[in-house]
Amino acid sequence: MKTIKHMSALLVLLVLSAFAPVKDTGGYKVGDIATDFKLKNVDGKMVSLKDYKDAKGYIVIFTCNTCPYAVAYEDRIIDLDKKYAAKGYPVVAIMPNNVKVKPADNLDAMKVRAEEKGFTFPYLIDADQTIYPQYGATKTPHVFVLQKTKKGNEVKYIGAIDDNFEDPSAVNTKYVENAVDALLEDKAIKETETKAIGCSIKV
Repeated sequence: MKTIKHMSALLVLLVLSAFAPVKDTGGYKVGDIATDFKLKNVDGKMVSLKDYKDAKGYIVIFTCNTCPYAVAYEDRIIDLDKKYAAKGYPVVAIMPNNVKVKPADNLDAMKVRAEEKGFTFPYLIDADQTIYPQYGATKTPHVFVLQKTKKGNEVKYIGAIDDNFEDPSAVNTKYVENAVDALLEDKAIKETETKAIGCSIKV
């Protein structure tokens, strides 16, 4: 009985955390130009957006090892990369949490997770926590779809991956896929911003 009550309480806390209002970090808005970054990947190499010479844009996802929401989306993140990297929109994943607060999100743990799941994309660590505030990310996962333009990497979509974190088979709207498909077809994105659902980034 105590175990059931404990699990119920934990579920309530997770739900409250996911839907709790967040403070505007002053990050990017749709239409802004995102600056590049140089972050360490799980393979030890430094990665920048400019390394992707042939990319048309990027699916930048702030995610982590420990958040249940992020874990629930891992397979879908892999699928996004498999579907869109070859079309010019690779996934670039960034772990934004303070590892002193969340030790299970440190670089060694990231390496293990990336290998276990067979990540097909870079999994970078925002070690000094300077990149996620620039973007205005508040949750894991939190997605920013960028498109290469003459002005730079323009932010085209911000928010959630889709509308059902619990059950991939019950998803009605695939926000990120819809956004990237629209960009590939040179069409307007119908929903340019949605509410990211996940765990708060730990500082």
